[in-house]
Amino acid sequence: MNRSWSKVISQIIFGIAFGVLLSAMTASGQQVLASSSAMPEALPVNSSKSTLHITLRNAIERAKKLSPALDAALANAKIAAEAAVQARAANLPNVSGVSQYLYTEGNGTAAARFIANNGVHEYIAQADVHQAVSAPLLIEYRRSAVLRAVARDQAMIAERGLVVAVVQAYSTLYGAEGEQETSEESRRAARDFLKMTEERERNGDAAHADVLKARIQADDSQSALTNAQLVREQARIALALLIFRDVNQPFDLADDPSRTLTLPSFSQARKEAGESNPEVDAASKSRQAAQQNLDAARAGYLPALTFDYYYGIDANQFAAETTLHDGEQIQNRGYSAQATLTVPIFTWGATHSKVKAARAEQDVAQANVEYARRKAAGDMEQFYHEAQAAGEDLKTRQEAYTDAVESRRLTLLQYQSGDATALEVVSAQTTVETESSALYDAKTRYATALANLATLTGDL
Repeated sequence: MNRSWSKVISQIIFGIAFGVLLSAMTASGQQVLASSSAMPEALPVNSSKSTLHITLRNAIERAKKLSPALDAALANAKIAAEAAVQARAANLPNVSGVSQYLYTEGNGTAAARFIANNGVHEYIAQADVHQAVSAPLLIEYRRSAVLRAVARDQAMIAERGLVVAVVQAYSTLYGAEGEQETSEESRRAARDFLKMTEERERNGDAAHADVLKARIQADDSQSALTNAQLVREQARIALALLIFRDVNQPFDLADDPSRTLTLPSFSQARKEAGESNPEVDAASKSRQAAQQNLDAARAGYLPALTFDYYYGIDANQFAAETTLHDGEQIQNRGYSAQATLTVPIFTWGATHSKVKAARAEQDVAQANVEYARRKAAGDMEQFYHEAQAAGEDLKTRQEAYTDAVESRRLTLLQYQSGDATALEVVSAQTTVETESSALYDAKTRYATALANLATLTGDL
């Protein structure tokens, strides 16, 4: 019996201890949850960014600082400039230091065992002034200067191409925002028209078919708005990739590119294109470089001269003076000079092959120059007339959009007075949306055409 009571008392004590432990764990868990839920309030994080107002000029300047293609072109220009420095240095005297120690087995005399060496111990410490006189080196220096100019032209071409990309992206976003505003306005108008038809149906002034047409129009306008928002976001990201390090940077557009940019006169545009066309200039300089490459290949038939002047020591002791057995001192320091003339005699046709390859490169460069000039003339005509036509179309689209908005207003008034059908109201609203899309497309086309023309004139 005592055992049974002890067993009961043990169970009671265990139950009490378990309950106390469970209560403590529950209280601790509630404190942890409370502290975790309060943590955001204790440590607020402010991730908001100020909205930037971006003009078209500002967008272009930002893109120039972030474009990897333009950076690569500018880097190539710097590399070409350094190559010209190196080619120039190859034609100038170079000074180098030579230190050498030669040991040869002795034969019991002052001379070394090998007759080609000057003694058992020989120390050389000299400064060498080296000059190479070679026609290929001189021509390569002139060619490097031309290639440096070609690299600068390529950088200018990349910069103008970037301007076109920025203008197109900026104009596309501007058009997408305009179409989104039109879609929002159309949705409001469609909902108002739906309410109007429902009220007229309740009053017995309209058929249920009018309500159905209005409801379909409202649904279509909602779908169009969703698509317009998606297109606007895609255009925003496309421009942000060009001008921001963070694509999530909020910004808005401060310019209408179709009004910011202006079309110059044809004579002015043609004059500017003739004065500044990096593509034609690069092709002409590349032809010049090809000619110099041909000259360098032909110079391979000519001899080359090298000259070396040495000053220092070449003695059996590492010292400025040597003391002989009789006590006499002789100078170890001195100078020597040597000139080497290398005459090419037989190279298994390698030099002739280089000349043939360089001549083929020159022919290609000449063809590129002719094509670049034809293309520049053709692009001038095409880009200018395209910009001119886009400007005329923009005026037409602006008038058409204004007329469509007025037509929608009048048609709605006629419907309210019973002189127009619901189908005519829906048609008028559809016309507004169509003309709005055409208007912003015309704005984008006009701005892009002017940017394309600026690739020839250099003036946007």
